[in-house]
Amino acid sequence: MQILFLGAPGAGKGTQCKRLSKHLDLQHLSSGDLLREAVAAGTPAGLAAKSFMDKGVLVTDQILIDMFRDKLHTPECSRGFILDGFPRNVAQAKSLDTLLDELSRNLTAVINVQVDEKLLTDRITGRRVCSNKSCAAPYHVRFAPPKQDNACDVCGSPLYQRSDDKAELVEQRLKTYNEETAPLIDYYDKRLILRTVDGDGDPDAIFADILRTLQVLA
Repeated sequence: MQILFLGAPGAGKGTQCKRLSKHLDLQHLSSGDLLREAVAAGTPAGLAAKSFMDKGVLVTDQILIDMFRDKLHTPECSRGFILDGFPRNVAQAKSLDTLLDELSRNLTAVINVQVDEKLLTDRITGRRVCSNKSCAAPYHVRFAPPKQDNACDVCGSPLYQRSDDKAELVEQRLKTYNEETAPLIDYYDKRLILRTVDGDGDPDAIFADILRTLQVLA
């Protein structure tokens, strides 16, 4: 299966993608994770991307396309994959079409995780991550706080807030999503592979809804 997830920042698609990846034993390819790995490693693509990420705007199409081309051609993706955060605009979607043609693949389903914008803001600004890169356990100051303030439950390392999760950048991130990425909903709806699920609620119920949707489309 080749599955693409859509959803605004904070919609919870990353959490559901990781869970689905384990459930279906498919590679989870997150643009955010790939970019942060590149930034941490100081690669040319990572250095180029950092200035965009710090401003809360999208990195250039070519950076993402090149990174995903490399990943999609690896043996680990031969059984299928889950795309999270790519494509982010119609131009990237057309580039993805080309990449899939190279692999003789088609998208099985596009899952759109929909959440009210006010809740999105609360979710994003409250996120925290363990500063230990080998741990990177996620937290939320309201919905999933650590047992001890600013300390990871797993390894005890300090927590930090990603630069693009700060309040001053959230409005820009949501504006960018609505202008650049939301048009993909119509793009894939015309192909009859788009399904929208309610991302506001219990994560287990959302996951069950996603599984039901995929069973119908598989």
